Amino acid sequence: MPFPRAKSSRQLYDEVKTYDRVITPDGPLASALNRQLDRSHLGPFAIPPRRLAVGRRQESEDRLAFLGMIANEDISWKRCAYAVGNILQCWEHQGSHEAIFEYEGYIDEATERAVERIGDLETASMKLTNDTIDSDLDVVVVEPKMLTQLERAYLPTEYDTVSLFADTEFELPPFRIHDSPTAIIETVVDAVTETNAENVGIVLDQESEYSPLIESALEAADIPFFGGPGFTDRSEHRLFLHLLRTAHRGTDTRISEIRSLLTAFDCDVADREADKRLHELDDENLSWLIDFCHEIQEYTFSDALSTFEHRADDTLDAFRTELEELGIADESVTEARLDELSFYLQTYEVPVDRDNEGVLLADAKSASYVGREVVFYLGLDDRWTHSAPRRPWVDQDAQFTRNLQSFQLLLQSGSQQHYLVQDATGGSPVTPCLYFEELLEREYDRFSELPSTTHQLRSEPHDGAVFNTESVDVSPDPVETISKSSLNTYVNSPRDYYFSRIVDGPEKEYLTEGNLFHDFAEFYVTHPAVVDDAALTEVVDLILGEVHPLIRSVDEQTRRTEYRVSLETIVSYLDDNPPTDGAFLTPSSSTENAIADYFGYDIESPVTERRFVDEDLGINGMIDLVQSQAELLDYKSGSENDANSIVQDAAIDEPSDEPDFQALLYLTYWRSQTPAQQLSFTFFYVTELVDDAIAGDVDIDDALTTVTYYPGSLTDHVRTEEFFEYLREEGANKCQKTLSKIDYQTYAALFDAAPLVETTDSDELIESEFGRTMIERLEAEIGEYKYVTTGSKQVMREIARQQKGAFFKSDLDTFESFVEERLTELNRRRTGDEPFPIEGLAGEPNYRRVDNRDLLLEGDQ
Repeated sequence: MPFPRAKSSRQLYDEVKTYDRVITPDGPLASALNRQLDRSHLGPFAIPPRRLAVGRRQESEDRLAFLGMIANEDISWKRCAYAVGNILQCWEHQGSHEAIFEYEGYIDEATERAVERIGDLETASMKLTNDTIDSDLDVVVVEPKMLTQLERAYLPTEYDTVSLFADTEFELPPFRIHDSPTAIIETVVDAVTETNAENVGIVLDQESEYSPLIESALEAADIPFFGGPGFTDRSEHRLFLHLLRTAHRGTDTRISEIRSLLTAFDCDVADREADKRLHELDDENLSWLIDFCHEIQEYTFSDALSTFEHRADDTLDAFRTELEELGIADESVTEARLDELSFYLQTYEVPVDRDNEGVLLADAKSASYVGREVVFYLGLDDRWTHSAPRRPWVDQDAQFTRNLQSFQLLLQSGSQQHYLVQDATGGSPVTPCLYFEELLEREYDRFSELPSTTHQLRSEPHDGAVFNTESVDVSPDPVETISKSSLNTYVNSPRDYYFSRIVDGPEKEYLTEGNLFHDFAEFYVTHPAVVDDAALTEVVDLILGEVHPLIRSVDEQTRRTEYRVSLETIVSYLDDNPPTDGAFLTPSSSTENAIADYFGYDIESPVTERRFVDEDLGINGMIDLVQSQAELLDYKSGSENDANSIVQDAAIDEPSDEPDFQALLYLTYWRSQTPAQQLSFTFFYVTELVDDAIAGDVDIDDALTTVTYYPGSLTDHVRTEEFFEYLREEGANKCQKTLSKIDYQTYAALFDAAPLVETTDSDELIESEFGRTMIERLEAEIGEYKYVTTGSKQVMREIARQQKGAFFKSDLDTFESFVEERLTELNRRRTGDEPFPIEGLAGEPNYRRVDNRDLLLEGDQ
């Protein structure tokens, strides 16, 4: 993949060494030429136009002009920045600071005043405009096309030119494809030491994930570097702004949203409190922060900064100086002024003092040349492509040429170049920088379509860079049983299951609500006489009080209505469907019930909250209500699912991306208690009828979904006389008409004539031998009428539907084996024989159902 080779600094020097001045488009390139200088020289030798014009490195002009504007003009900061930016950009491309007046659509009062202010500043741009390089000097310009119009205006009338690129070709080294940014960073840090740091450069997009990763890795390895984070990127500066933003967010701020602040202030808050609102926590460590938020309008920026410094035990002198430079140090911390401060810090590069030692970090969009022997390029994706300004004064073709040549030169910096990239991220291909398409004259969609090598994350750690491990002679206790929630998590992602066992999760309002609904239902079954209208109101208040720290204050009234309707729904159902006598069960005592504790009652019931642990089956759980000897019920506070979805989500052969084995697991256990009996499991969605209740149209059946277990096969079930009568009474129209012409014996004989294909695909059943035989026999019995053919097909569609929405003996038998296999596999992984993979049985996990997303590192299996 060749393209023109950039000349080495030695080659360029040999071509320009006889000149008095060498004008370069890039500062580091000038430095590389100056290092080659082998003779005494009066004044600068190689130098960029701006540096030559002012004789020194100058702060960014846009920031200086902006500060001058806000100090003297009563114009909003954003309008000032917009005007200044347009003027300087137009100046760069057109050669005059007044050229902006040629573009009527960009002229307003702010622009006119900004032009006047900028004209009075002594800047490099003004020097470039008004002065010219001494014509007595012998001047050569390196690659003049890379200079802007303003820079070219500074050149003398006569000068020579030298191309940056030779007639020979540069063979682009292969891209080195890695699995993740972490693997790329590790590769770089492996190659860099404190000794060779001065010879290494790293080019990356400073807004990408690579920037903080490489900075942290180099710092952890005690390798010096410079050119990295700017003023705004410093963590202490970001934290201070975060504190001010938090103070203006109101009372709905969650602990999870201010974790970084709390860490900086050494405030330890339990993980289970993460989703609670800051202002609802009664914690002495947080009282000062809550007071600060309430009183923020009384603070000046200087006062707020002092508070931050005291609490974080840090000194932010540079930030205080910048506040004074902006003239807002003694102003109140209003939200409007905070917005302006944030805008300023995002827009302008505030100068920082740096020690220019160690590894050089260069921004891919700013650098054209890196004067180091070894250069690593991280990412090289489409984020490296410059976005040319969309303004009428910009020559788009000339700008593209400058950007392309800058990229071409950058790629060839150093004597060793290493291009470290990802081929895909998050399942999507990574698009290489668009300039490659122009340089290589070919199309591509990802790095693997270009010459490349693939590198795997090494398995062996290098000395001193990771934590050492020490073997411990302890055997873990095997997991004997598994609950439905743990099984759901494990099947979706074994790695997520593993972390859920060792990492505490935050308290969730829907879990708190669900637990309290369960407690109320159990209490009502046991003590219905206690629950009157006043008691319901008290329970609503109790639930609201428990979830109050977890919900927004504006949602409280809505939640109150939802809770009241949900409680009334539970009462209505249990009044109409009280559980039958539980004498066949051993009474149990519930030790925890918030509703019972509130009203001062004990709970002793054989039919509620039945805890089971069955080591023979390898399962455990809690049955909310034993409705009867053959009926179980579970209260749900989520959205309703139909029976087909429940059965589908419990699939084993083709696992769902939303695995849910509750009904299957509980029916499997209950079958062991009541063998050979037809069973049912009902999900009672207690919050489902809120909208209906408000509209005054409540049907309790709309909140119930029942899944039935039949103790035989599908064939056994659908050939029964009971199912035959069901088809005649509730089947589709032609089904009812067809079966009304025959008796049960004729129907049952159909299953002896040909074997039933037990499938959920009705078309497969209709086209099977059984399907053809049914149609032929019924037509022979009734007559060759169209409704008989249609009715027969409707019978078979209902048979297939039965398979979709119910469980049969083979399903529960298969599930028992499935649980045994998972427990064996789980215990094998717990002993370290194999890792806990991220992917579950269905492949890539459903990340919407993952609790520890930040701990599941892609590519790390």
